[in-house]
Amino acid sequence: MTAPDEWELLEERTEYETGWYDGGYDLLEQPDGTEKRYYWAELPAAVVVVARIDGSVLADAESGTDATDGAGDAGAGEDRLLFVEQYRPTIRETQLELPAGIVEDGESYTQAATRELEEETGFRPTSTALLQEYAVATGVLRHDRAIVYAEGLEPGERELDSNEFLEVTTVPVGEALDRVREQSTNDATLSGLLLAKEDGLV
Repeated sequence: MTAPDEWELLEERTEYETGWYDGGYDLLEQPDGTEKRYYWAELPAAVVVVARIDGSVLADAESGTDATDGAGDAGAGEDRLLFVEQYRPTIRETQLELPAGIVEDGESYTQAATRELEEETGFRPTSTALLQEYAVATGVLRHDRAIVYAEGLEPGERELDSNEFLEVTTVPVGEALDRVREQSTNDATLSGLLLAKEDGLV
């Protein structure tokens, strides 16, 4: 195993900046003395929310507001997980995903999870717990992600961003992992559900 001090950074260059991420490369002298460019994209930290909602709360919200249009038919008292379905232009597919979003300046992961969940689904949690923070696709990205578990959900105020066209849906807790394995989904959703399952939360 090579140690970090065996790699010498000769140059760090940002080649382009966008409103979403920056891209560039590091020129490094490798442990064998050769030089190589390692390209990267740098994104803000993100949070993914595994949100558990009581079926009776969901039924009450559906009957009284429009914040949960499309949330599905929940059995009274049956716990479910909140998901969003959205079209992803990058891959030209509609995916079933856990709510997620960027962590804003000054926010903790749990604070970002609370805000993003309410903005995307119209529900606000009374309890959150950080399950895991990890680096994503370290061969090319400078990007950290966290999985947050949320419960004690109450109706809040939905407020979508200008590029968010989301349909809120729910899945029974015991069926969630199987459902996303059957449908088009992403790495963040699978990771979030697997971590929550490993911790005995779903």
